Amino acid sequence: MCWHSQPDSKPSAFAPYSCFANARQEIVAEVFRKTFSLLSIIGSSYIVADVIRTRRNDKATDPYQRIMLCLGTFDILFSSVCFLGTWLTPKETGWLWSVGNTSSCSTQGFFTVLGLMGEFLYQMALSLNVLILIVFGWNQDKFAAKVEKPMHIAIIAVALSTALVPLAYQSYNPSCGTCWSMFIADKCSDGEECIVRGSRTVFVAYSYIQGATLFIMNVFCTVAMVWVYLHVRRQELKMQEYNFRGHNEEHHRESKRIRKILLLYTLSLYLTWGVYAVTANLYIFLSLNIPFFVRVLFESSLPSSLGFFNMLVYFLPNSLKYQEDHPGTWLVTSYFHVLHPSTTRVEDSPDMNNLSRFNTSTVDPIPFHTSTEQPGPFHTSIEQPIPLDTTSTEKRISMNTTSTDQPIQLDTSSAEKSLEL
Repeated sequence: MCWHSQPDSKPSAFAPYSCFANARQEIVAEVFRKTFSLLSIIGSSYIVADVIRTRRNDKATDPYQRIMLCLGTFDILFSSVCFLGTWLTPKETGWLWSVGNTSSCSTQGFFTVLGLMGEFLYQMALSLNVLILIVFGWNQDKFAAKVEKPMHIAIIAVALSTALVPLAYQSYNPSCGTCWSMFIADKCSDGEECIVRGSRTVFVAYSYIQGATLFIMNVFCTVAMVWVYLHVRRQELKMQEYNFRGHNEEHHRESKRIRKILLLYTLSLYLTWGVYAVTANLYIFLSLNIPFFVRVLFESSLPSSLGFFNMLVYFLPNSLKYQEDHPGTWLVTSYFHVLHPSTTRVEDSPDMNNLSRFNTSTVDPIPFHTSTEQPGPFHTSIEQPIPLDTTSTEKRISMNTTSTDQPIQLDTSSAEKSLEL
């Protein structure tokens, strides 16, 4: 995350290297944090710009793209305050490059919690969208009508309320180079510890909220990915059993694309927040002596880079299509042309940046379906034959036949008169 675990020293100590052994480690941690946060800002900005550009071109967006728009927006908020880092912390802390004050510290803490909660919740919303479309056989229109609006309202309300509570209790305070839900304690005249600013209760509550939300997000996204994988795999085995080659090949390619997208999004989550959860728990609860560079990479740098990895997954279909259209092109070069279409005209991939092909209305029906099976996105019933209206055809035929049955009468009166003359 963009902060480190608070050591055993009092929060009021504000030693320059209270979270690190020396100044060198503090500089290394701050450089890593700003570098990875900047990459995440750039990645999420590309996603947000792509969705906005789609709307400006009068093209419809589906719930998947709108979820990615919100996910990218919250990630930009979170990564931005991580990038600013010690610049917003009060200069009284003595930390590296700290030039802020109490107000800037509260601002940083507010947007950290807001962006973090929004990012967690929308990451789960992304998995939920795919899960409902694939396993339960919904289409994007049904998801937008029944789920999307309440989902957005709930996520934004939860993120805002979670970020506002510590602000009301003055609980956004410096913590290891950044501002987070923390209390400042000092010794009173009688030698006992006194809370100078903030609330210990809010600090403890938000520690549990952060840990619980992180755990639920990783578990939910994992369950969704496994569920979708098993569902698609069962459909593949069923198609292979019936051996319908035309449909089998098409849906096999589709299922592999679905698995790849979901797997890559989940791997991005594991690489950023999954590894952080394991490392932080080992350090906090088991008191393991984790090397400094491991802590900096997995606790301070990678969690603030989720937007960059999401960008790689989001634009992967177009990049692969560009490689297919331009053989011999490296994948990095393909990403460059896709992200900067002004340099080269890049045609949109049929499945670019949206899950419209997960929609049951866009998938050809599988030519088998028993009465005991439930239809799914890759398993629909056989269409009934379309009755043909032959009434007009029969009328035209009868008209033609009646016209040909009648003898053709020739008017010869004028010819006879001319002969008489």
